[in-house]
Amino acid sequence: MQALGIDVGGSGIKGALVDLETGELVTERIRMVSPRSFELEAVTKTIARLVRKFDHEGPVGVGFPAAVANGVVLTPPTAHEVPGWVGESVDRIFSDATGRHVTVLNDADAAGLAEMRYGAGKGVQGVVITITLGTGVGGGLFIDGRLVPNLEIGKIFLSGHDEVVEQYMASRIKKEQHLTWKKYGKRLNEFCLHVEHVFSPQMIIIGGGISEKHQKFLPGFPLKRTLLVPAKMFNEAGISGAAVWASIS
Repeated sequence: MQALGIDVGGSGIKGALVDLETGELVTERIRMVSPRSFELEAVTKTIARLVRKFDHEGPVGVGFPAAVANGVVLTPPTAHEVPGWVGESVDRIFSDATGRHVTVLNDADAAGLAEMRYGAGKGVQGVVITITLGTGVGGGLFIDGRLVPNLEIGKIFLSGHDEVVEQYMASRIKKEQHLTWKKYGKRLNEFCLHVEHVFSPQMIIIGGGISEKHQKFLPGFPLKRTLLVPAKMFNEAGISGAAVWASIS
């Protein structure tokens, strides 16, 4: 069985058909540039054009950079303080525009779904938290493999810091502040210890593009009682997870 997964980002909107048994992409990944305005109508038209490039009549899942509940956008898109999104039923709007059954979820939740279905979290019971490091910090919360949506983990404050954690240890911050891998690892560890204390998860999975270099910053900073592991799905996670969402929604 296959589904079409789409990952909406600030700079690009990417899609591919996904084999739901393995999570692997079965077509070339197609990318379109995100509209500069990032307004609802412009993004909708871009998604519709992308969908038409695939020979697929089945369900479509879309990972979107905002909190989404029951197909309705709850918060402005990350990094795009654009009016016109909050309160809109993007499930309905995208479905009408594409002529397909479209279901939308938060992009970090989509990446987490892929990790739980096919990657590092496969078969893990209890509480698992996925952390996606990028321009910001995204998170997914899972209980016995079931998603608890819209965990805005990047908006947590740590003691002694005036800004939310995504302004402290997103992968973007490492580059902007010229942090060494050791110093970056210490910041991430500080955050993960806080997550461990609050949620008591069985596992924390570190994802995002920077996770491909996990040996540079993870091994020296074990947690007290939680298994800390790198993600396995890497750049395919958002698309694969969106396809999973299409199949189960």
